[in-house]
Amino acid sequence: MTRLIDKATSLFAIWTVLGVAWAWIAPAHFSWVTDTQVQGQSLVSVMLGVIMLGMGLTLGLEDFRRVLAMPRRIIAGAGLQFTVMPLAGLGFAMLFGLEQGLAVGLVLVACCPGGTASNVVTYLARANLALSVSMTMCSTMIAILLTPVLTDWLGGVFIEIDRWSLLRNMVAIVLVPVVAGVALNTLLPSITRRIAVVSPLVSVIAVVLIVGAIMGNSKAQIIEHAGVLLLAILMLHLTGFALGYAVPRLLRFDEDDCRTISIEVGMQNSGLGASLASSPSFAAQFSSVAQAALAPVPSAISSVYHVVIGSLLAGIWGRGKKGRG
Repeated sequence: MTRLIDKATSLFAIWTVLGVAWAWIAPAHFSWVTDTQVQGQSLVSVMLGVIMLGMGLTLGLEDFRRVLAMPRRIIAGAGLQFTVMPLAGLGFAMLFGLEQGLAVGLVLVACCPGGTASNVVTYLARANLALSVSMTMCSTMIAILLTPVLTDWLGGVFIEIDRWSLLRNMVAIVLVPVVAGVALNTLLPSITRRIAVVSPLVSVIAVVLIVGAIMGNSKAQIIEHAGVLLLAILMLHLTGFALGYAVPRLLRFDEDDCRTISIEVGMQNSGLGASLASSPSFAAQFSSVAQAALAPVPSAISSVYHVVIGSLLAGIWGRGKKGRG
C-alpha cells in the first residue's frame, strides 16, 4: 500500500494537468471547492492548512539540525527564492502590461515560498533531496514575514496592499499548521508516521482541487487574457529555473546542489498564492470586483507550468544520472 501511495504521489504533475483539464471542460464539477465554507473559513484556506500540516508531519528535529550543516547552500537558495522570483514577477507584469488583478496576482505567487512538490521533483531528478527538504522548510518559514512584505513592496506598484492582513493569513494557514505538524511528529512519532504515509497524497489531491476550482471559475478571464498572461507566467518560471541553476554554478556548488536549488527556486507554492489571492481580505483591496477575480488566476496557471517544467527537468537529469550509474 505504501509503495502504491508513493507512486501515486510521484505522478503529481499528471494529476495536476488532468485536474486542470477536467476543470476547464466541466467547471461546475469544481465550483464547490471555492463556494464551501467551513466554520466561517473558506474551504480553500482549510485545504491549504491541511497541506501545511502534512508538511509539518514530515519534519522532525533532525531536519532543523540538517539546516545548520549546510548554511551556505540554504542561504544561497533562500536568497535566490526571495529576490529572483519576486523581481521577475514584477518585471514581467510590467513588461507584458498585465491588468491590475493579473499583475498583483503574478507578484503574489512570485513572492511565495517554494512548494513541497519540489521535493518530489528533486527525488525524481536524483538530486540532493536533503537540501530540497531543508530549503522548502526554510523558505516556508521565512515566507511568513517576507511574502507579505515583498508583496506589499512590489505589488504596491499596482494597488495598496494590506501587508498585515497577508501576515495574519500566513500565520493562520502556514505557521500554525506547520508548527502543529512538527509538534505531533515530535510528541507522537508512531501515530504521525502512519498519518505521514498518506499526507503527501492528500496534499496533492488538495492542490489539484484548489487549482482546478480557480481555473474553472476563471475560465472566461483566462481566455480573454491568455496570450500575454501565459507568456508572462512561463517567463517567470523559466527565469527561476535558469538563474536558480546558473548562480549556484558561479558559486562553485556541486552539480546536484545546483539542480536542487534550480528546482526549489523555479517551483512556487502556487496553492498558497491561490489561497491568499482568493481570500475576501485580499479581494477587498481592489476597487473592481472584476480585477479581484483575476488575482488568483496567475497562481492557478503557475501550478501547471512549474510542475510540467520541473518534471521535464527531472526526467532529463534523472535519466542522465541513471545512465552514469
